[in-house]
Amino acid sequence: MNNVVIIGSGHAGGQCAITLRNAKFDGSITIIGEENYPPYQRPPLSKGFLSGEVDINRVYLKKDEFYKDNNISLMINSKVTDIDKDSKIITLENNQEIQYTNLVLATGSRVRKLDVEGITLKNIGYLRDIDDVNALKPYLIKDANIAIVGAGYIGLEVAAIASKIGANVTVIEMANRVMNRTVDPLISSYYHKLHERKGVKILLNTSLDSFEGNTKVEYVICSDGSKIKADAAIIGAGIIPNTELAQQAGIDCENGILVNEFCETNIKNIFACGDCTNHPNKLLNKRLRLESVHNALEQAKTVSYNILNEKIAYNQIPWFWSDQYDHKLQIVGISGDHDEVIMRGSKKDENFILFYLKKNKLIACNAVNNPKEFLICKKLVANQVKISSDELSNQTLNLSEIV
Repeated sequence: MNNVVIIGSGHAGGQCAITLRNAKFDGSITIIGEENYPPYQRPPLSKGFLSGEVDINRVYLKKDEFYKDNNISLMINSKVTDIDKDSKIITLENNQEIQYTNLVLATGSRVRKLDVEGITLKNIGYLRDIDDVNALKPYLIKDANIAIVGAGYIGLEVAAIASKIGANVTVIEMANRVMNRTVDPLISSYYHKLHERKGVKILLNTSLDSFEGNTKVEYVICSDGSKIKADAAIIGAGIIPNTELAQQAGIDCENGILVNEFCETNIKNIFACGDCTNHPNKLLNKRLRLESVHNALEQAKTVSYNILNEKIAYNQIPWFWSDQYDHKLQIVGISGDHDEVIMRGSKKDENFILFYLKKNKLIACNAVNNPKEFLICKKLVANQVKISSDELSNQTLNLSEIV
């Protein structure tokens, strides 16, 4: 019998099992996860689930009955400590051994933890899993002083929720603009001003020095010596791919687990998918490690198809989104290597798209509050359309006509 073992119970691991069963795979499937929950979606954690608008049952990928009805063994609170690639056996922390025919590494990533004075004080946390959110929720109340370290997607999404609740929010960012790793200066400036209008205080070019307090955090101390009063502090300092298990097994890793276009590692019958992978992207002509739901889902499907001996390559254009207040930011493609930026719409109207071109070829789009045209933008970028700036900025032109 073909025994598929999936290490990791996140979005990628769950989707891999779901795809296999939907494709009528008749072998055994085992999902092994370290958390105390079935596979779930992470985006709601810093959005609807944190705000209380989304119930935990809507965060799970599937109800418990799905795994029982589809004969998927779900081992939660379980940790894999060893992979024997020669005998095709994995070992758990409790010394239990499980044989596999095909192994899927969907080990995801973990938060980058800080090592500063006072970090062990209570009310200081990260936001990566359900337990993190449940620990944070009691402090998100009106008039609470909330300090957020890091102005990336997570930091700003938490800032938006806390601000809407009526908390006093301060964001500390060591770079010279918000979301500096993922968006251009124009988008950074737009969102910086949006947060300030909502009452959020943003400190740029400012590093964290330490935390102060007796048993719980009371102040955040910045590199310039300033003290920020804090009833709770949330740290968003990025994530690190979980590659240690793969490395121990002799699997090639470099800024993630190295896979080919079929999500295969250098070891036969061992695949990898999701945040933990470093994969080739033919559309962009370079290797990438992506922290995105779209990547996790599509790579999981690619793994499943190839386990089923359908040689289907992963060939997707990256896209991401962030919800902050009533603003939806959607990004497709990777900008930075562009030579021209064209705006369609108006910042004043809070509805616009930035098109990034290189030699008249569309390589990326950032859309604010324009989900309808963003769907078309995804096709335009995937097709690497050549188009003039006049056409893109002309709002009387229906973008679907270009497709």
